[in-house]
Amino acid sequence: MDNDGLSNEQTEKVIQFQEITGLEDMTVCRDILIRHQWDLEVAFQEHLNIREGRPSAYATESRAPAVVNDRFLQHVFSAQRGPNAPVPSGIGGMIGFVVNYVFNFCYSTLSSIVTTFLSLFKDRERIVTDPLGDVLNFIQNYNDKFPEHPVFYQGTYAQALNDAKRELKFLLVYLHSDSSSEATSFCRETLSNEQVVEYINRRMLFWGCDVSSPEGYRVSHSINARAYPVLVMIALRANKMVIMGRMEGHCNAEELIRRMDTVVNDNELWLNQARQDRLERDLTQTLRQQQDEAYQMSLRADQEKQRRKQEEREEAQRAQQAIEAERKAEQQRLENIERLKLELASQVPSEPEPGAPGTISIVFKLPSGLRLERRFHSSNTLKDIHNFIFCHPEAPDSFEVTTNFPKRVLQCGEDSTAPQTLVDAGLKNREVLFVADLDA
Repeated sequence: MDNDGLSNEQTEKVIQFQEITGLEDMTVCRDILIRHQWDLEVAFQEHLNIREGRPSAYATESRAPAVVNDRFLQHVFSAQRGPNAPVPSGIGGMIGFVVNYVFNFCYSTLSSIVTTFLSLFKDRERIVTDPLGDVLNFIQNYNDKFPEHPVFYQGTYAQALNDAKRELKFLLVYLHSDSSSEATSFCRETLSNEQVVEYINRRMLFWGCDVSSPEGYRVSHSINARAYPVLVMIALRANKMVIMGRMEGHCNAEELIRRMDTVVNDNELWLNQARQDRLERDLTQTLRQQQDEAYQMSLRADQEKQRRKQEEREEAQRAQQAIEAERKAEQQRLENIERLKLELASQVPSEPEPGAPGTISIVFKLPSGLRLERRFHSSNTLKDIHNFIFCHPEAPDSFEVTTNFPKRVLQCGEDSTAPQTLVDAGLKNREVLFVADLDA
């Protein structure tokens, strides 16, 4: 089978569906799967419903599609001559045959006109209130009389037409009339024939009803039935449901198969074209859907890429802002320290003269290794020592001052509430103090 653009998965489903159903035409299998969105289980169940005469779950339409009833578009088959009917011979026989033919034609035409006229007054009595009940009652009665027959479609005429249109199958409509003497022999001898049953079940939907019921009466007028039994074959042609074959009166099984085969062979191309058109629409829709999905994926990828870039830009901007804020904070801190040093420098007491009484000489060892020597008066405070060290350019911004031995930390910071004098802090004469950088 030519893949016709199908994926490997779809091709595999077509093969599986053909194996399950036993259908010979893979194009039909593909068409059924397309209509059921390639759901193998649903497609098989729907096919099983149709094969067993149950309406499709999708056959919910109560209105029948319009049916074109044009005799120029259909094969018309008349009743077959009985086996004992004399064959016309000679001039007299031919004249009799022609006269009889013309008489039958005129009678049939006049009968149709009279029937149509009378139907105007009878239609009110033939209001269809339960079309499904009419069909099911006919099927039950038919089963009681003629057990062997093709599978009847167990739905209304409207459902049968819609299913035939959807499934792209031929619909064979049979209208029965108990008042017709030929109907009984046709049902017993022809429709019960094994070959006829197999042919109809394999190729088409089979719908029947009795013309005495409102549903059958309505359908008989819609197809313009003039003689019973009557069979009409309906199928899709150029997007319209068309009567393609009409068989009126009795015929044997072999003749019925020949007639149906003639109609099928002459009109199968329309159904094949419809299946091909449906496939092309499906492929176009699938291609468009794939293109839309690819576009959406590309759009989402581009949007995600733009989002990540935007996040990266914002993150870089936040980092830059944090760096800038930190730089400004550090700059502000240094400026505050410089300003504070200027303020505290004026508060550092002046250095006493060498040899002045009450003088304490202190050597400060800075973290950089620099040694500073300074004289303080014994009445000066530890805060004065802190301010002196803090204002020196080489001193750290945050520090503590400790003695050498025994080692102890002098509380000389700004947070000391009651600054001690140098004497109270135990400092006298000559001292060596160590300055430790707290930020190191």
